[in-house]
Amino acid sequence: MIRLPDVGEGIAEAELVEWHVKIGDLVRADATLAAVMTDKATVEIPSPVDGEILWLGAEIGDKVAVGSDLVRLKVPGDQSNASVAEPRPKLSPEVKPGAADNDDRDTIPVVSQTPPRRLPQPTRPGPVSRSAPRRGAIKPVASPAVRLRAREAGIDLRQVPGTGPAGRITHEDLDAFASRDPGIVRAHMLQSKSAVEDIKVIGLRRRIAEQMAVSHARIPHITYVEEVDVTALEGLRETLNRRKRKEQPRLTLLPFLMRAMVLAVATQPRLNAQFDDAAGIIHQHAGVHIGVATQTPTGLLVPVVRHAESLDLWDCAAEVARLAEAARTGAATREELSGSTITITSLGAMGGVVSTPIINHPEVAIVGVNKIMTRPVWDGSSFIPRKMMNLSSSFDHRVIDGWDAATFVQAIKTLLETPALIFVND
Repeated sequence: MIRLPDVGEGIAEAELVEWHVKIGDLVRADATLAAVMTDKATVEIPSPVDGEILWLGAEIGDKVAVGSDLVRLKVPGDQSNASVAEPRPKLSPEVKPGAADNDDRDTIPVVSQTPPRRLPQPTRPGPVSRSAPRRGAIKPVASPAVRLRAREAGIDLRQVPGTGPAGRITHEDLDAFASRDPGIVRAHMLQSKSAVEDIKVIGLRRRIAEQMAVSHARIPHITYVEEVDVTALEGLRETLNRRKRKEQPRLTLLPFLMRAMVLAVATQPRLNAQFDDAAGIIHQHAGVHIGVATQTPTGLLVPVVRHAESLDLWDCAAEVARLAEAARTGAATREELSGSTITITSLGAMGGVVSTPIINHPEVAIVGVNKIMTRPVWDGSSFIPRKMMNLSSSFDHRVIDGWDAATFVQAIKTLLETPALIFVND
């Protein structure tokens, strides 16, 4: 019997987010059996020995206690099916944070879904052919997204050759199949669809749902929207990028906004805080730790640029680039995903005109960036084209008054519209 090991962080249980095996599989030592999620990290559970899977102790989405039975293996030569050594968990290269603003967004691949290695099975049927369609009762191997797409297009997956691992059908396989007979897709495009797919909310998606529910239920939000003329800022940014040294990162809007926020909270420190509503205490921080809400393939994460008050414009850009690289390589630490005191959220070029961002509990403020658009602006005598951007920011109305919220946003607006002020030291 293989039990869920202590995966660190002092936790008593973890959520099962993925099985890499099924009953009847033959696995080698060190092959991944399952993936579990702790507070913010996904951990892979490897097999300590060779063996055959006889029993699985939980379903996807279940909370599994540390030390409880997870998998039963039949070990070659062991007729008693005795317990085997505890596996050594290993951190998975799961989705990690990148940096998103009006110019850039980094996304990171999710945990690998490569099936476990298998022992030779001379007496069992071989894997599904990768070059021939499936027939009869053999269930096609495909992800839920591929199944939904095939169902909507009216494609029978049993007729589609799979080229992925173990004959898995990919999106590319669907494209290739449809290109051979486009009439199949066209015939079903205008048909009524009544299929309902039940998707269990697990892993990171469930963590996000829980966090958003807490934030929305416990924090009375006030959202303040202001438009900002970033024409001068964009001109300065383009000039600095043309003149930057080779080793310096490319500047986006984000470092300028970070510096503006640092200067704004210097005069309104109550905005750079966390509110412990259970204890009735506001933790007002001297250090400005800016979280950057980042969309990944599996959901939203908030990597943290720590002590932004000690970083200049180029330092901010370099730190954002470092976090993005750590995310791409799966090297971002748990500390880099927690501890923010104020957050920036942006949807980049898809930022829309106005948004109502939800505060990252237990913080008291979040600054939302909408997309930059060229709009006609009246200068007193004529309309001239200007690059305009809205800031949609939300505040915890229990501790931040509307006047303070407006003053904070107006301070940021002034700094962004007159970017030379960002470089002035009082």
